[in-house]
Amino acid sequence: MSLIFPKRVLSRRQLLKISGLTGMGLLLDSCGSSLLSETMGRTFEPLNQKLQELLLTQHPIPEFPLSAIEPDKLLINTFDFSPKIDLTQFRLKIDGEVDQPKQFSMTEIQNFPLTSMVIRHVCVEGWAAIVQWSGVRLRDLISLAQPRSNARYVYFKSADGYYESWDIASALHPQTLMVYEKNGQPLPVANGAPLRLASPIKLGYKQSKWVTQITLVDQLLPMKGYWEDRGYEWFAGL
Repeated sequence: MSLIFPKRVLSRRQLLKISGLTGMGLLLDSCGSSLLSETMGRTFEPLNQKLQELLLTQHPIPEFPLSAIEPDKLLINTFDFSPKIDLTQFRLKIDGEVDQPKQFSMTEIQNFPLTSMVIRHVCVEGWAAIVQWSGVRLRDLISLAQPRSNARYVYFKSADGYYESWDIASALHPQTLMVYEKNGQPLPVANGAPLRLASPIKLGYKQSKWVTQITLVDQLLPMKGYWEDRGYEWFAGL
């Protein structure tokens, strides 16, 4: 199993986020670029990760009523482009430390029981929005691939070159979904169609859009995630 991550070019806004010049970045040491911030981040992130893993359970996070949805507050953060994906050719691949690698078409994914949740999407930049996401539980897809006992992390590869990694417990949380609907309507391309991650237990930058491949691994690779490799916290739990 191997993953290839294409290089990306940072925009001015993205550089500002990395340097910690956004409002939220000033509060999060994982986003700072000073030597002290980087040193503190490297020192305390393993401890922070362990504490967050201990706090993480498989119990559902309380959700909101439909009346609480804030359709105008979900901002769109993209890179240089939104990829164009042919739905007739699209396949979600699940591979790596599994006994039965899988490929699912969108028709197959939409034949799974629909799970909906109204949760708060929290961005590291300091804004949040209550959104209804609908799709299939990630753990249902992973279970069909028969994950091996040594699988500890999950990598997500996206059609635009974005990449992320999660711990296996977070990926298997009952409210971690692969979604294809937003607020009761088909998921817009700008929000990650045909398929994106959504979960109330992670910050927004962990919730990859346009996901095409899910790979289970036994240890983290040198490249942990697009923003994590630029100073953001890896676990990023809520």
